[in-house]
Amino acid sequence: MTEKFKIAAGYILICLIWGSTWLAIRVGLDYLPPLISSGIRFFMGSIFVFAFMKFARIGLQTDPNSMRLYLILAIFSFVIPFTLVYWAEQFIPSGLASIVFAIMPFCVIIFSKIAFPNEPVSFNKIFGVILGFTGIVIIFTENLTLDLSQQLFGILAVLVSSAMQAAIGVTIKKYGHHLNPLSMHFVPLFIAGLVLIISAFLFEDASKWIFNFASISSMVYLAFFGTLVAFTTYYWLLKRMNIVILSLSAFITPIVAVILGWVVLNENFSLQTLLGSAFVLIGILFANFRGLINYFNSKSLTA
Repeated sequence: MTEKFKIAAGYILICLIWGSTWLAIRVGLDYLPPLISSGIRFFMGSIFVFAFMKFARIGLQTDPNSMRLYLILAIFSFVIPFTLVYWAEQFIPSGLASIVFAIMPFCVIIFSKIAFPNEPVSFNKIFGVILGFTGIVIIFTENLTLDLSQQLFGILAVLVSSAMQAAIGVTIKKYGHHLNPLSMHFVPLFIAGLVLIISAFLFEDASKWIFNFASISSMVYLAFFGTLVAFTTYYWLLKRMNIVILSLSAFITPIVAVILGWVVLNENFSLQTLLGSAFVLIGILFANFRGLINYFNSKSLTA
């Protein structure tokens, strides 16, 4: 299996998994509030990661630089961003949240220019991001109303979460190249899980927690696939892909979520959704145009 094929397969995998997590989160929130649900998810995910590290005989990197990155990841990639998104979705519809969160690739471009001033961001990438964002707006503006008097703080919360995730991605790209994708994952997940579970006991009504097959299945799926598999694959890709191209997965996951909502929950799937999806896919192809040309040229040379 070639490196390019592995990268493509990994990219498709995180898009499919993170697209499905919206549905899994929605199912879980019917029975458990945000803090305890996400806290157990991350704590359980850390156990899965630790078990896999033991199985693969991967050691935990504990040098000072790694420990600083673990702490940064725990706070700014898990605890704060996920709390903000869960909190925001009490006040804004998921479609609006998807549009606001989709500004992440723009933030990645800005932070990349700051962190890597000598690496130019091509016109293809910028125009591709604009096309992809246009597609997300087309998909989710159908039947969507905007009331800033009621939704402003929810919008700002998702905006901060998205920008924070973009900044963390660029930080890991620059300073975390020495970290193993699994060891990079374990400590932040463990810290985030503990913080969120303690916060749940302090701020949520435990009498309303319902642990049944649906809520437990949701957390197990999110912990194993949405956390262990998806985040580990993402960190692996982060070392091998242009971060702007990788961030465009934020445009694909809402499309997967819409398709799953249509198939599983019988939600609307319209011509407008198809048009928006086409914009997203064309934008991603345009952003990676140079890479595709180089790939096909190398194929023709070896034919």
